[in-house]
Amino acid sequence: MIKTIFAIFLMACGLTSAQAQASSPWPTKPIRVVIPWTPGGGSDILTRLVTTEVSQATKWNFVPENKPGAGGTVGIADIVRSAPGGYDLVMGQKDNLSVAPWIYKSVTYVPGRDLVAVSHVAYTPIVMVTSVNSKLKTLGDVVKAARAAPGSLKYGSPGSGTTVHLAAEIFSRAAGIKLLHVPYKGSSAGIPDTIAGNVDLMVASVPSVLAQIKAGTLRPIAVTSAKRSSSLPDVPTVAESGYKEVDVSTWYGLFAPAKTPPEIVNRINAEVNKVLSSPSVIRAIHEQGAEPKQMSPKEFADFVQADYVKWKDIVAQSGVKLDN
Repeated sequence: MIKTIFAIFLMACGLTSAQAQASSPWPTKPIRVVIPWTPGGGSDILTRLVTTEVSQATKWNFVPENKPGAGGTVGIADIVRSAPGGYDLVMGQKDNLSVAPWIYKSVTYVPGRDLVAVSHVAYTPIVMVTSVNSKLKTLGDVVKAARAAPGSLKYGSPGSGTTVHLAAEIFSRAAGIKLLHVPYKGSSAGIPDTIAGNVDLMVASVPSVLAQIKAGTLRPIAVTSAKRSSSLPDVPTVAESGYKEVDVSTWYGLFAPAKTPPEIVNRINAEVNKVLSSPSVIRAIHEQGAEPKQMSPKEFADFVQADYVKWKDIVAQSGVKLDN
């Protein structure tokens, strides 16, 4: 009898503890959001835009923190090691979650195992640009120049092993040309060199270079996605130029450490999706050259897993492999 009463008491204590945890207030302190790239790039722009809007709606205090390095993997690894309390997030993307694990020997994290997909934010085409003073005006000009002097035409990217790097290599193989890759620590670092003509081309996400395109300092040549960008409707796709096998775009989304409580993940997802439904936010994201898209945590997790598996073969076919 006494044992039975004691067992019931323990069960009640356990239930009370679980209920207390489930109903405990969150957030009670600032939420760190790691941006795995330098300031000014697509991830940085979208992270600050979305977190600012969510903060205004909820009064949550977000603290963006740029942590670039190794194709965006340094920032991801930081969050993988963080405590799953809902106070550490990262703006991940195709580069560091679908591509990097297959390219970098040092990357040991797996998206579905080590991170929780919280909220899809946006996707964007990748664009090839050059200085407005360059003689390269079309993709045909690029191919012709590259064939005339193999390996002499230089293109910048936001880093080795990024989706952008892969997109350029996939195009080079499709066109049968050789380009010289110049990796930078983020797109913003390579833009001045491209404008100055120190590199012949820059390949980047549309949000990273849209301001310079609008300002008339960079000329867009082609986008690598299957469809034209709504932000650059007059810029042809690489496929339109005859290379139909080239179809590469990138996506952005928020992730949390594995074992982050589902109720917190769902709260963040709900608030982000509310923001993504706002006409002003939709317009702002479009102005940055990206396309907003809402997903539930489950939908986003399934999407990331499918993309992760897909890029294993694409990376293998590209021949790109990095040691660091």
